[in-house]
Amino acid sequence: MTVRNRINDASRQRLPPLAVLLALTLGGCASSGNSGPSAQVDIDPSTGSRVNIASLTAVVDQNPGDANAYNVRGTAYGKAGKFDKAIADFNKAIEINPAFYQAYANRALVQRRQDRDDLALADYNYAIQINPEYDDAYVGRGNIYRQSKQLDLALVDFNRAIELDSADARAFHNRGLVYQAGGLHPQAIQDFTTAISRAPTAIEPYNGRGLSYLALADYSAALDDFNVVVTRDKESYEGWTNQGLTLEKLGELRKAFAAFARAANLNPKYRPAKDGMRRNANAKDTSVSQG
Repeated sequence: MTVRNRINDASRQRLPPLAVLLALTLGGCASSGNSGPSAQVDIDPSTGSRVNIASLTAVVDQNPGDANAYNVRGTAYGKAGKFDKAIADFNKAIEINPAFYQAYANRALVQRRQDRDDLALADYNYAIQINPEYDDAYVGRGNIYRQSKQLDLALVDFNRAIELDSADARAFHNRGLVYQAGGLHPQAIQDFTTAISRAPTAIEPYNGRGLSYLALADYSAALDDFNVVVTRDKESYEGWTNQGLTLEKLGELRKAFAAFARAANLNPKYRPAKDGMRRNANAKDTSVSQG
């Protein structure tokens, strides 16, 4: 049975809806020196500071025929959100070395952030064609498939990435999202738990696992996970909203209102938080613990 068929089966079971399904990934710009897993990468403007870029540019100037020098500087530009400059450097790296599969994958990641998934998909395909054992490319391509609802293709890629590198937390996390989208919450929970064991400081797997616990009405377990999310990232309005939804299910309505209010304060346009505030504005706690 395909994942898509399982989605249909899950919808017929009327599982509780997921309030927020994050599209976050744990992937980042790929390593320039090997085909191993890359670290998580967020936009960091300091990476593109004048001093840092000047240093990397000096290396490029001293080694104009070194594809890796352009790839490293392109990665710095990508991490800093300077996507056009990053693309230009990856283009140059590939021009110098057409077999530079890491540069194809790095360029694909930047293209994804520019909403150019068609070009990103082509680059991931090139990277895999050059090196069929490059797990970063399978993770990246799998995320394109997942976000375009091609869940069976995504599952194949994440399975392959896990086969190549069982320590890659991103592959387990994103496969968990595929299972979650298909209503296969026990499998999703198992993958999120594995991702947590491999990347203990990442919050995305906690949020994902919490959503699957919430869908299975295991509210205590869900609350534990969302508590981790908001403790580690107090600016996560999705985390506060999910905490509020769980507290609401547990009957702790005053605490739920406070969580929704925190989320709405962080993002006044976030409808689930505003709706939660309205539902609980005048409610009294009904949980046993509140008396």
